[in-house]
Amino acid sequence: MRITIRRAVAVVAAAASMAAYGLAAPALAEPGSAAATWQAHQAGQDIVDRLEQVDGLTIVKEEPPPAPGFRFFFLTYEQPIDHERPWLGTFQQRFSLLHRDTSRPMILHTTGYGMPERAFRAEPTVLLDGNQISVEQRFFTPSRPENADWTKLTIKQAAADHHRLVQALKPIYHKKWIATGASKGGMTSVYHRRFHPEDVDGVVAYVAPNDVHNNADHAYDKFFEQVGSSRQCQDSLEALQREALKRRDELVERYEDYARQHGLHFDRVFESADKAFEMTVLDVAWAFWQYWLEEDCDIVPEPTASTDEIWEFIDLVAGFDFYADEGILPYAPYYYQAATQLGWPTLKFKHLKGLLRYPKLYQANSSLPPELRAKHDPRPMIDVDRWVKRKSKQMLFVYGENDPWGAEPFTDSGRDSATFVAPGANHGANIAALRPEDAEAATAMLRRWAGVDAQTARAAAAGELGRHIPGLDDWDPREQRPALVP
Repeated sequence: MRITIRRAVAVVAAAASMAAYGLAAPALAEPGSAAATWQAHQAGQDIVDRLEQVDGLTIVKEEPPPAPGFRFFFLTYEQPIDHERPWLGTFQQRFSLLHRDTSRPMILHTTGYGMPERAFRAEPTVLLDGNQISVEQRFFTPSRPENADWTKLTIKQAAADHHRLVQALKPIYHKKWIATGASKGGMTSVYHRRFHPEDVDGVVAYVAPNDVHNNADHAYDKFFEQVGSSRQCQDSLEALQREALKRRDELVERYEDYARQHGLHFDRVFESADKAFEMTVLDVAWAFWQYWLEEDCDIVPEPTASTDEIWEFIDLVAGFDFYADEGILPYAPYYYQAATQLGWPTLKFKHLKGLLRYPKLYQANSSLPPELRAKHDPRPMIDVDRWVKRKSKQMLFVYGENDPWGAEPFTDSGRDSATFVAPGANHGANIAALRPEDAEAATAMLRRWAGVDAQTARAAAAGELGRHIPGLDDWDPREQRPALVP
């Protein structure tokens, strides 16, 4: 009855690492037992060896370490096209892994969109000094089946994707799991929690819209009536929108020249530069409040400004390239989900009466090619909203006070859950932007869910939890998306 040197060294190292965080060292299994064999096997394995043993998982490549103490991988995982009928075939879903240590919590970062193609840490990953996987949403290229059946792009199918991936990785990352995401990524984390509530130990959903009743969108009009400390900024934006539409002929001609110069087309979705121009102008106030601050209102041109100034402002805030085919088609999976299940904000635009040419343009189906336009089903959002209010637990919601996407927020259940609003913040709101007492409460809640409260004092004193790492923490994955989607 003896312990091998290799196993002893590995166990001592693990115990020392855990002691540094105030955790009890793992008990040694009875020598010669199956558990002892498994412990020895795990202790001697590199993370690559363990990942390669996961059925359906492929390591595409390991990148150079993004920071000391981390490893970073690009991977794929084989998923059924239809989880209820797996015999219909599979596709490869992309995800990345930022590996810290299997003794640390795992953060499931749901993007809701494509996979960021670089290493980064979401805020919960920083606060927990954890591992992180960042998962591409099904049907975003290249995580899309060949000859895709778009009816399989539902919140329930996507939640099943995340469930299978969590179950596949839990034998490796056996500590607590926290799900997180921002905007549509936050929505995605909520939907995953709805259908598979036992997968993770808590959810931090940032700036997640909750359009429960798609036809009842008065909350968005009310938001624009009240946003900011006074009406001055919103009045300036509305005046700018009116003036842009009055100069439609001149600006559309410029838009057509811009499209020719940049290789942009209007064949599959909006069919003309004029229609795409109108959609872009409709988005100006929304886009401004989404990613700019009230203090930036002085950049809004006066109605007497030159056409050059008006063009440059709209391009800066909304972006004339977005509603061309090349800009909008990569986001077809989002607009399809919005059209069929998620809902979309419908505004009245009373201040633009008499200046618009395309009735009912401001809806999700307008941003899809004709073959993908579909009927809305209100039942999924009603179901999710009811579940979050009545049955959910360990859910933390963070919103920005001046973010239009937060006009219809989730309502937490109050069962070990909370909602915080960052004053004056936009669509980039996070825990760090909250009032100090709220940030402290949110952080404590998150760390308790992740099981690190016993180690918090020592780890925080050592600068580990919440420590800023240049290169990993200087980039927001939302930057890869335009300002006109959640």
